[in-house]
This record gives sequence, structure tokens and C-alpha cells, in this order.
Amino acid sequence: MKYKKNWEETKEKFRNYWKHQNTGRPLMIVVAEKEGATPLPEELRSKDMEDKYMNPERMVASYRHWCENHEFLGESFPNMSADFGPGSIAAYLGSDIEFQDRTVWFTECVEDWEEEGELKFDPENAWFQKHIEVVKKCRELAGDDFYVAIPDLMENVDILASLRGAQNTIFDLIDEPEEMEKRIQEVTDVYFEYYDRFYDLVKDSKDGSSCYTVFQIWGEGKTAKLQCDFSAMMSPTQYREFIVDSLRQQAKKLDNVLYHLDGPDAIKHVDALMEIEEIDALQWTSGDHGPDGTLEEWYEIYDKARRAGKSLWIKVYTGTVDDWIRNVDRLVQRYGSHSMLLYFNPMSMADAKKLMAYAEEHWKDVKGTFEC
Repeated sequence: MKYKKNWEETKEKFRNYWKHQNTGRPLMIVVAEKEGATPLPEELRSKDMEDKYMNPERMVASYRHWCENHEFLGESFPNMSADFGPGSIAAYLGSDIEFQDRTVWFTECVEDWEEEGELKFDPENAWFQKHIEVVKKCRELAGDDFYVAIPDLMENVDILASLRGAQNTIFDLIDEPEEMEKRIQEVTDVYFEYYDRFYDLVKDSKDGSSCYTVFQIWGEGKTAKLQCDFSAMMSPTQYREFIVDSLRQQAKKLDNVLYHLDGPDAIKHVDALMEIEEIDALQWTSGDHGPDGTLEEWYEIYDKARRAGKSLWIKVYTGTVDDWIRNVDRLVQRYGSHSMLLYFNPMSMADAKKLMAYAEEHWKDVKGTFEC
């Protein structure tokens, strides 16, 4: 890989991470700006939303500039996103997309589920055709220099909420549970019709490996992040009734699975989630602009994940590099280095060198005090 110096070692660490038996220090996603880095040229800046999301030539050229001006340290690796926003399966099933600079919205399009036909794979859907076209072209332009990530397709009731609206979906779960079970199963059935087509476009031709957008995860075979953000508005009973089986079906068909647990209101579902054996790792986020994943308050979540044999994916961003080191040090001493991935936002080269030097000296082959 053109922009990654230790790619073979990185792949081996990811393989062991999914098996919960990594050696050395934890996996670390550390991207550092090179000294003398140049800003993005004006001609590579997106001119409008269509250009931002649907111009493969500009997207790849812009990402190349990023790669040339940054160093991929630790287990970070170059991979570009060609995403149409979180939950793009909703667009393939009938919603329209409203692109914005920092987010994407999917327009509601279902008035009544009883009047709606089956949710099924539509290879002729305009949004799907456009997305496939963009990803295919990005992959061609990227060559073997860097990965193109699988888009954030999303699943289960999160897709239904985009199609129907969150408030309507809350009432639907109460008033029409059998209809909702059927619709969630339809989304589950159609998920791999879409996933497989993107996977076939972006997978490594040598080993079939893939990576998933945003979360910076790589694995041999089919790799994905699963979630149910709508679960924040569901009871534990509803989560078990409507979501757990859908997630289990998905996870069984994937080779490497990270679950994204989002927000304090979703914590109540951890027990049910940890019963899904096929989920390999857990990522916790405290919600928009909340504290990072190193807070001691989150140990209750991590304890349950480790008892269930899951690896941890932890984002670190609160404070300075000295705060990151101090806070991560507590985590590593507690949970060990064998089943942990630490994600850091892009940083200066000075901070990156300080962080990596400390990790190499203090975080290698730590067993951890936590007893599963």
C-alpha cells in the first residue's frame, strides 16, 4: 500500500484483534500531519453538495492530497469514504437524500405500512445506481494505493425510522408489532443484497479483505459496523423482541463485526447485545460532543463486553495528549492490551511521536487486572 509503511504488521494486529488475542501494544489509529504539510488546493475543494458526494475524480484527488500530507502511524491505514450518509439503504428503498455539508437527511416516504409493498432489493433504484457508480469509479482511481471503504448502509429499525419518521416508528412498534417484525426482517433480508455488491467492488483482490467507513476497521473477508441507534427510544423488552435476532442474522454472515453503541439511553441494551456471540467487538460513544470513551463511568459497559469475550473499540479525544496518555493508561492496566483498539483524531506529528513512544514503552503485552 503506497501510503502505509507497516501494512503487513498492521494486518496481523487486526487479525488478532478480532480473535481477542493481539500481542504487543493495543491497536492504535494515529494519523499525524507531516511537517511542511500543504493545505488542500482550491481546485480540490468541493464546489457544492453534488460535487462533494458524487464527483469521484475530485474525491480521490482530494484524498490523495490528504495521504501525501499525513503519516499513518500505529494501525491507521489509508482508506477513503465514498459514503452517501449513514443509512443509505433507506434511499435505495424509496427515500430521497438531502445532502448537507456536515450531515445527510433521508426524507420520509411511507404513510402507512399496510399500504406499502414489500421492501426488496431494487437494482434499478436511482440512488443505488448512482452510489454504485461513484464507489466503482473511486475504486478504479484508487488502484492499490489505498482502500475505498464500504459505505455506512445501516440496518433494522434505523432504516424504517428514516422511511417512516422516528415518532411514527415509536407508535408503530406499539400499535403494529407484527407488521414491524415483518418490516425489520425485510430490511435484514435486503441488507446483504446491497452490502455484497459494494463489498465485491471494494474488496482486496488478493485476500478478499475490506474496511468499513468512519470506524477505521479492516479485516479479511466481510467487515462491518452494526448498530441500532433507534434503540435509545426502545425498552429492553422491545430490543430483544425486534432487534436482537436481526443483528444475529447479520453478524452470522459477516467475518468481522463491530457494534456501535450510541448514547446513554442505549446502555440498557448491553446485556442483550452481549448475548450475540457473533459480534466481535463493541464501540461505545457517549453521544454528540460528550466525553470520550476513557471515562471511568463507562467501565461498567466495558466490563460486560470483556466478560462476553468482546474486544473494545475506544475513541480518545478529551483534553491534551498528556490527558490521553493518562486516561488510556488506566484502561490498558485494567483491560490489558490484547483486545483493545484506540482511535485518536488526527494530530500533530509531535503529539503522535509522544503518544506512540509512551505506548511502545508502557502498553505492550499488558494482561490487565480485570478478571472475566
